[in-house]
Amino acid sequence: METIAVAAVGENGVIGDGPDLPWHLPHESRRYRERVADDTVVLGRRTYELFEDLPGACQIVLSRSERAYDEPTVTAAESPETAIEIASDRGDGVLYVLGGAEIYEAFLPHYDRMLLSRVDGTYEGDTHFPQFDRSAWTLVDEARYDGYTLETWEPAP
Repeated sequence: METIAVAAVGENGVIGDGPDLPWHLPHESRRYRERVADDTVVLGRRTYELFEDLPGACQIVLSRSERAYDEPTVTAAESPETAIEIASDRGDGVLYVLGGAEIYEAFLPHYDRMLLSRVDGTYEGDTHFPQFDRSAWTLVDEARYDGYTLETWEPAP
């Protein structure tokens, strides 16, 4: 099973400003939704609570406190390892990590790939994508779109 980070990141590392994205790129959001639509996603509790329309076919919510969720597609997990085990036990081929910042950072040792939409410009915000050791990663692809560049990163050989 592959574990893949998916994030939109400003040039200054910003990924959010409170409950909002600091940019308006509906075509990037649509591409993101389409990518994860049929798969399992993992997200933190606060990020989960921001969504009115949940992304992915199944959701694993990472939280330090025990929680129950009414939605039948939602499972709780207390650690990245537990989330990966849940997805693997279900036979999922991929697990997409959707944030927030602490969740992205907690999964850094587990990523097989990172798909980062580098949004043009710098933005004010209170949430940042974690710093990662670029010498441990290889930028394997870049695709330019209106307002952002989709970067594909893989662990360095």
